[in-house]
Amino acid sequence: MRWQTGRRSDNVEDQRGVGFSRKAAGGGIGTIILVLVALYFGVDPAVLTQTGLIGGSTEQTQQTPRKPTAEENQKADFVSVVLADTEDTWNAIFQEKGGRYQYPKLVLFSGMVRSACGTASAAVGPFYCPGDRKVYIDLDFYDDLKNKLGAPGDFAQAYVIAHEIGHHVQNLLGISEQVQKLRDRLPPAEYNKYQVKLELQADCFAGIWANHAKRTRNIVEPGDIDEALNAAAMIGDDRLQKRARGYVTPDSFTHGTSAQRVAWFKRGYEHGDFESCDTFSR
Repeated sequence: MRWQTGRRSDNVEDQRGVGFSRKAAGGGIGTIILVLVALYFGVDPAVLTQTGLIGGSTEQTQQTPRKPTAEENQKADFVSVVLADTEDTWNAIFQEKGGRYQYPKLVLFSGMVRSACGTASAAVGPFYCPGDRKVYIDLDFYDDLKNKLGAPGDFAQAYVIAHEIGHHVQNLLGISEQVQKLRDRLPPAEYNKYQVKLELQADCFAGIWANHAKRTRNIVEPGDIDEALNAAAMIGDDRLQKRARGYVTPDSFTHGTSAQRVAWFKRGYEHGDFESCDTFSR
């Protein structure tokens, strides 16, 4: 991915120097988070708060004196460029549709972070909070993406950000709110189907970004799209569940199968428009 000469975004908040001193309300909460939540990225922490997995504990914010390494700062620089590129993409698309794209903030954190959706451990993975319109990411996740999930490459990392920005686009368009309203009206298994459609649409929107990045700015190199498709395949619900417990329960899916995630990212990339990403009518 040709990112080094790209524009840097002004919408990055670096909170890597802020940590939490935390006393859990009950024993073993941290272990539960690591085992159950680390399998998924893109989870809204508000959902976990409702189930009692996070939050409900005593917190104290403290400054952590550790200085980021050169490698960590390079990752932060990369994230800033990718964020800027998504800004350029969605700003142009919204203008074409007669609208105005409102830029989200991207928060870099380490270990734990407090958002409008609740307090989240880094084990949750990157996520978007509609309450404050911010994307949150602990850059150590990229090591897990490569070493534990088998999805190396800078474009795989960019896909992660583009997926979360896809959730921001859904928030601006009112799609997320419409799905959220179904939570209290549908049985969990039925609601999960809509949650999956929402996630698959975010994958498709990530594909739209990749399409524009290639056509208008020529930052996509040979092999980049394969990296994104591989990442989409590695984080499908079926693959993650099979890896974690040896069997799959489709009714509990929240993000879609590997095949679905690959197909919808590819669809967005090939077509490059909103109309191609209507996951809810399919």
